[in-house]
Amino acid sequence: MRRQEQPTEPYRIKSVEPIRLLSRPEREEKIVAANYNIFKIDAEDIYIDLLTDSGTAAMSNRQWAALMMGDESYAGARSFRRFEKTVREITGKKWVVPCHQGRVAENLVFSTLLEKGQFVPNNTHFDTTRGNCLHKGGVPIDLPCRESESNEPAPFKGNMNTEKLAAFIEEKGANQIAMVIVTVTNNSAGGQAVSMANIREVSEICRGHHLLFYFDCARFAENAYFIKRDEPGYSGKSIEEIVAEMFSYVDGAMMSAKKDGLANIGGFVALNDEDVYRRLAELLILIEGFPTYGGLAGRDLDVLAVGLQEVMDFDYLDFRIEQVAYLGRRIKEAGMPIVEPTGGHAVFIDAGRLLEHIPPEQFPGVGLVTEFYVEGGIRAVEIGSLMFGSTDPESGKFIPAPRELVRMAVPRRVYTNSHLDYIAEAASRIVARKDDIKGYEIARESEFLRHFTCDMRIRQSEPVNMDS
Repeated sequence: MRRQEQPTEPYRIKSVEPIRLLSRPEREEKIVAANYNIFKIDAEDIYIDLLTDSGTAAMSNRQWAALMMGDESYAGARSFRRFEKTVREITGKKWVVPCHQGRVAENLVFSTLLEKGQFVPNNTHFDTTRGNCLHKGGVPIDLPCRESESNEPAPFKGNMNTEKLAAFIEEKGANQIAMVIVTVTNNSAGGQAVSMANIREVSEICRGHHLLFYFDCARFAENAYFIKRDEPGYSGKSIEEIVAEMFSYVDGAMMSAKKDGLANIGGFVALNDEDVYRRLAELLILIEGFPTYGGLAGRDLDVLAVGLQEVMDFDYLDFRIEQVAYLGRRIKEAGMPIVEPTGGHAVFIDAGRLLEHIPPEQFPGVGLVTEFYVEGGIRAVEIGSLMFGSTDPESGKFIPAPRELVRMAVPRRVYTNSHLDYIAEAASRIVARKDDIKGYEIARESEFLRHFTCDMRIRQSEPVNMDS
């Protein structure tokens, strides 16, 4: 396994796309015009885009060739059969429901399996999973392991707290729980991996209570790499063997294939229950399309069939994880505290620790995201109290997120190490003036997933009471 200071790409570049760095005054104008919401800035006004690793991968020559093989027949296309065969081989599940991205997979599953008021335990829900669960009347419950909130490096900080899971089931009763989900890797907890032992234990608990157990498996291959690298007994196993064992413990899986599918669009649900499959397929026809295309073009299905195989290549995964680790080291050297160890897809900066003068209700992550754009044209995303905070409906009290993080998600096969060095240099300049960064407040928000569309403003200092 590669352990050099600066990892070397296991590929060569065959096509390039120009990017442009706006002047600092232009960047300042853009962020103000966007009401300090980084989602509202046009991509052409971004220099290095770390907003997400979802749908942003560079495709391989094999994927571009596969795109030309797309069968655009409405029903029963060859492209779907190739995609279906690949998903079956990877997951071991008989029934495959294609859809255009992960949140649709969540919509289908929760619409079909969730009754209003039921609980959905997860190691940690991501934003769309939580939003879809709430939208369908469910109650998302996060049960991260104790180590997940520690600042100390440790393997498998993405695990579910199985003691709390067992106690929660006993307290609420299995009939009040729609399903249990484990997200691999655990995005909201810093992109941390989940161990095979933890997956197995969750599976045993679920089977003992006759509960459905599903993966949110957007980054299944990256998780398998960490198991191979860090879990005793797996170093001699192939990525394919580890993946097969992971999926053997679950009843089904939801996937945004825009991550470890190495594609720009796509997702699926895979499962063995034929009755549930038929219910999913009926709903799919209403909201996405026929069950053999699910809102995707045939060429997209062919691209995914190739990408889902390529992502399990060990040399690719070894570079991928080490490139993210390299960025993490550079960001830490610049003086920013990060979640350690670095995960498979992103570096998570602890904005709460960096900007201690900004309280959670003033969204320190938004302040740091704004500074990265103004300083270097770099787009990152807040993973803190804007995304996951809430207000108690009875007391009106602000409930902050567990941590105030900023995620720098690295697109697959897109940026070189010199781009990462540029990011670290910008981070160093921000650290030098971190005490001048201000807090923010919400000017307008929506009911669900507010971080995508809300307007923000710089929080003004409290007026001085001259009579006091």
